[in-house]
Amino acid sequence: MRTRMTAVALAAALALTACGRDAGGDQEDAKPVGEGKAKGEITVWAMGAEGEKLGAFAQAFSKDNPDAKVTVTAVPWDAAHQKIASAIAAKQTPDVSMIGTTWMGEFGKTGALDPTPTLFDKGDYFSGAWNTTVVDGTSYAVPWYVETRAIYYRTDLAQKAGLSKPPQTWDELKAMAKAMQQPGGAQWGFNLQPGSTGAWQSFLPFAWSNGAELVKDGKFTLDTPELVEAMAYWQSFFTDKLSPNDLPKEGALEAGFVNGSIASFISGPWHAGIIDEQGGPAIKGKYAVAAMPTKKTATSFIGGSNLAVFKDAKNRDGAWKFVQWLSRPEVQVQWFQAVKDLPAVQQAWQDQSLSGDPMLAVFGKQLQDAQAPPAVPTWEQVAAALDAELEKVAKAGESPAAAAKAVQDKATAIGTGA
Repeated sequence: MRTRMTAVALAAALALTACGRDAGGDQEDAKPVGEGKAKGEITVWAMGAEGEKLGAFAQAFSKDNPDAKVTVTAVPWDAAHQKIASAIAAKQTPDVSMIGTTWMGEFGKTGALDPTPTLFDKGDYFSGAWNTTVVDGTSYAVPWYVETRAIYYRTDLAQKAGLSKPPQTWDELKAMAKAMQQPGGAQWGFNLQPGSTGAWQSFLPFAWSNGAELVKDGKFTLDTPELVEAMAYWQSFFTDKLSPNDLPKEGALEAGFVNGSIASFISGPWHAGIIDEQGGPAIKGKYAVAAMPTKKTATSFIGGSNLAVFKDAKNRDGAWKFVQWLSRPEVQVQWFQAVKDLPAVQQAWQDQSLSGDPMLAVFGKQLQDAQAPPAVPTWEQVAAALDAELEKVAKAGESPAAAAKAVQDKATAIGTGA
């Protein structure tokens, strides 16, 4: 992959205008960014650990841009959505804000976000991550960090069951779960979240891998044969007693995996640290991570956060220059080392701290085939409806066809907000 985000090329890149570069959408309204270094105050909002750590990186940016000062405001996640929405309504936005990928459709539709200038090349980013920035054909942000989901499994239990390699297909995943649950093995072969908030993030990879499209021609399509078949497969783990149909108490999933009562589960890269901390030396070398299994494809969920600049920004040029600096591969690596957020810039994955870690390498490969939910303003409402039906499928045995129809009916009533 080529990149123009090196120190040598920075000045030239900043001089590019909105002509002649494919930024992944209709960029006719994207204004060029001025030449030279950043100047003036740049105000930034960021959430969670990112908001706490970004200040130190802002100081490093100011060393490269001595006439610029970055002021970072840390915003709690539970207050962030309303804070951004209120700021847009009052036209009191910062220059830059971190925005969760599932919020892009809503905030992109407001007209408050500045179209991404073409000094950013979409080819530098994972395609699934870049697509989260695109609303109605126009990119309104830049991916900052990413996460995806893969399968954690106990290799010692797999070996005991006679399995020497991770599952490659849906059938092999099911067979592995059953084999590891044989007498003397785990109580649960494959832990899945049985509905409730966020269950859709574990279910949709199966739907996408089966060729399901969630939106087509501007309308939700949540009751297609492809999605129903995926939901039937997902349900089978509960009906076959391979997955528990109740939510574990906090910490129970990790404890069960460490003690061997749970043989496998789906999650993101953050879980490795939790498992190592809880299991200590006893768990070392006894588990691995595998990519999502293949049906038609082997697609997983992609999440993370983007960086957007507002149209009302007082320092638009400085804001985009700060975003571009955060997109440099070397800065992305430093950010990973400080916060453990996975880089959205593909070039950063060549660093040994990422490519040399076998588990992270699996997530890096999975990011090559990962999707986000549709960038529509109403997705959070539709996701809640999907979570509710998944719970009925897992706990009450509702037929996948009936569940899919119920979700489709609710989604149609809600609309895409287009």
